[in-house]
Amino acid sequence: MKKYDLLWAAALAAVVAFLVFPATHAVFAALSKTHPYLMAFVKFALLATMGELLAIRIVTGDWARPVGIFWRALIWGLLGIVIALVFSLYAVGVADAMKKGLLPAFGETGFAHSLAFAFFTSTLMNGLFAPTFMAFHRITDTYIDLGKGTWAGMSRLSLAEVLDHIDWKGFVSFVVCRTIPLFWIPAHTITFLLAPEYRVMMAAMLSIALGGILAFAKKKAAR
Repeated sequence: MKKYDLLWAAALAAVVAFLVFPATHAVFAALSKTHPYLMAFVKFALLATMGELLAIRIVTGDWARPVGIFWRALIWGLLGIVIALVFSLYAVGVADAMKKGLLPAFGETGFAHSLAFAFFTSTLMNGLFAPTFMAFHRITDTYIDLGKGTWAGMSRLSLAEVLDHIDWKGFVSFVVCRTIPLFWIPAHTITFLLAPEYRVMMAAMLSIALGGILAFAKKKAAR
């Protein structure tokens, strides 16, 4: 095991420990409620960037800094803020739809009701919002890659140039048609079974797992 494997694992363990220990757990819960956007930014900027580092480790067999890591972390943080808002929008919307009989509620309380709420919220969010979110993120990643991670390089690119470099067929066939039904809907169903203050954190954690999945897929396709 390489030294940086241990460092990466230690960083993840530190995050988990922060959530588990009672004193820091209380701080996390309080901050998540009082500063949801700030906390969402920090969670995604940190954990999703760790996912990108892991993906490079899996694909290349070694650790390396992604091109434009600052811009990637910044975009992840901003997307985290959007996700915090979207999670609330879909959760409240689905709960209201179930209450009005627009979606089956399976009772007013109990596990079946909670599971239905979580599944409908995850399915609608991933079916309606996720493709746009993923396409936007693919575009920003391509800007960073083509611009060599510098503002000067990225500012010279046109949107048309960036769009032409994206494998939209692969994006739709794999990212949209496979990861959404096979990974994101089940994973976010579990996420929406959690208390609201933990949902964005869980989503950020899942970005690490997705980084691994996409890396394995990329490695397999390269063979």
